[in-house]
Amino acid sequence: MKNSIVLATAVASILTSGVAAAELTANASITSNYIWRGITQTADQAAGQGGIDWGHDSGLYVGTWVSNVAFGADNSGNGYEMDVYAGFGGEVGGLGYDLGVASYQYPITPEFNFTEAYISGTMSIVTLGLWYTVDAASGNDGGVFDQGDMYVSGSLDFAAGKSDVSLYAGSYMFTNDGEPGVGEVDYVNYGASIGKDGFAFAVDKNDIDDGSTISNVRFTASYTMDFEL
Repeated sequence: MKNSIVLATAVASILTSGVAAAELTANASITSNYIWRGITQTADQAAGQGGIDWGHDSGLYVGTWVSNVAFGADNSGNGYEMDVYAGFGGEVGGLGYDLGVASYQYPITPEFNFTEAYISGTMSIVTLGLWYTVDAASGNDGGVFDQGDMYVSGSLDFAAGKSDVSLYAGSYMFTNDGEPGVGEVDYVNYGASIGKDGFAFAVDKNDIDDGSTISNVRFTASYTMDFEL
């Protein structure tokens, strides 16, 4: 894993800074469909998900997150996705920021593995983010997911009565877009969600035009619980 040194350094910094200044939390959720960047990762089936995060008062954090997936040629055989990430977040003059590295691992199909560096900023209700693929498994060379891919996103997040509302959009730009054997794969996705007390309802759409159902409007309901450990 390319980011193992980053993660090891982050963990070491947290442990040497004192347990009293750190917090360990966990989350668990169930969702009717796992949508990632506007595309279903579970062939429109339900998913069980969960993760553990360690955050330090300095802004340093590390974590891991797991979900079942099914996106192969026959919508099976991919088993699960395991993400491992580390980063640093804070606020300066009303501007919130977050930067780090995330590695997406698929233990049953490691040829899909890839790693991204990311940075995002939040001012008031507006958040902008950029993810850049710094490493992809050898099975991705020359394919759709490869080193140099970029995803940019923006969202408006605000309270509406007792609920939390998010309006969001993103653009995925692939380094091999238009190449022989890959085709035109760049796309835009957008959606909205409303949530309260762990419950959330979302609607998502993308502009992929390949004759399949991948661009259909998708509605998702989910429930998430957070725990302190």
